Amino acid sequence: MWDTLSWLLFFFILIAILVIVVYQLICFADLEFDYINPYDSASRINTVILPEYITQGLLCVLYLITGHWMMLILAAPYLYYNITLYARRQHLVDVTEIFNQLNEEKTQRFFKLGHLVFLLFITLFWMIYNALEDDVM
Repeated sequence: MWDTLSWLLFFFILIAILVIVVYQLICFADLEFDYINPYDSASRINTVILPEYITQGLLCVLYLITGHWMMLILAAPYLYYNITLYARRQHLVDVTEIFNQLNEEKTQRFFKLGHLVFLLFITLFWMIYNALEDDVM
């Protein structure tokens, strides 16, 4: 039962990270279509970047604690990329360069989104598998 609950927790954490990344993509789309000014867009995106990084780090720590090594290995590149951006101080969106970096930033978020959806499907599979396994016993 505890394994099923841990997969459920992983599922909700991944959903939270997905929501944050989709929110960032929506802010970039609003900026691209001129619905929002660059300052507001950068401000909104920059306020959710650190919670995204912290939540991803928490997810990897939970994978480590619960002994789900394969999921940790699959989630580690995303965490490494976030840590590298943070260490280089390139994690925040610059207001003055936001239009020049718009396509690069959107592409980066789309890759993150694809990776998170992949992790979400694997988590969903293991959550259902463990729930059915617990039900049989």
